[in-house]
Amino acid sequence: MRFFIVMTALVGAAAIMTGAFGAHALKESLIAKGTLSVWKTAELYHLMHAPALLAACLYADAHASARARRWLSRACTCWGLGIGLFSGSLYWLAVGGPHWLGPVTPFGGLLLIAGWLCVIGAAPTRPAADTSA
Repeated sequence: MRFFIVMTALVGAAAIMTGAFGAHALKESLIAKGTLSVWKTAELYHLMHAPALLAACLYADAHASARARRWLSRACTCWGLGIGLFSGSLYWLAVGGPHWLGPVTPFGGLLLIAGWLCVIGAAPTRPAADTSA
């Protein structure tokens, strides 16, 4: 999970940097191109998956069974790739990147969805033992 924790830190930092860059350095350009909402969508999905990645990593390290760790690792992989394809393609399109990137965006979205579905595989299969007695 160390790899995913490092990836999480980089994803979170990049989300803050792209948000600030869009809000300050690129704002006028994005408004002129009519792509500010595209940038904001990329930011939203990028940033909202950083805490999800962190939660998956922390849970996997602290509480998860080997099976759950495998599923959470898959979720983190899907989310990392999904952020790159979904948000990455939207960022590029917003600043005037090539239009062939448009069809890439849904593949990123599918990977984000797949990551969330992988979390189901990490769910406990039986209730935890009661240790309060």
